[in-house]
Amino acid sequence: ITLSGGQQQRLALALALVNDPELVFLDEPTTGLDPQARRSLWDVVRGMQREGRTVILTTHYMDEAETLCDRLAIMDHGKVLTLGTPAGLIQELEVPSVIELTFEGEAPDPAAFAARLQAAVERRADLWEIPTRDPKGALPALLDLAEALQVPFQQVHIRRATLEDVFLHRTGRSLRD
Repeated sequence: ITLSGGQQQRLALALALVNDPELVFLDEPTTGLDPQARRSLWDVVRGMQREGRTVILTTHYMDEAETLCDRLAIMDHGKVLTLGTPAGLIQELEVPSVIELTFEGEAPDPAAFAARLQAAVERRADLWEIPTRDPKGALPALLDLAEALQVPFQQVHIRRATLEDVFLHRTGRSLRD
């Protein structure tokens, strides 16, 4: 019998739980799962936590770590960069919000815009990210400058900082496998 990647993950989880362990190690448990199966596995992990089991989880998915972990370590090249709760690590950034400008296609170089805005602007594929403590205050100036410089953005989005932002800040690099 040949099992799909998702079926292999489900079988591995079932085998890990068959003896009712107090400590469960899950290594990239949602890799290869569709979104519905991924959320179902999250429910299983939460259930184990409610039962008082200790779950040690490795994942490259920062949203998964933020959702499931009470405490976590961010590692890079085998070295622990930081330890703490998801909320605590995000709070340490001291930048609670990120304004994103999305472009159609690849985002242009933000250097001139950042210099005029006098703020950090990170380019990531098709968007710019502008970390801010005060999005309500920063947004009018940002939009005025975008209009003055004829920045061809498509959408503006304000989001809260995430563990992905913590990872990028700590490593200085993009998420990778």
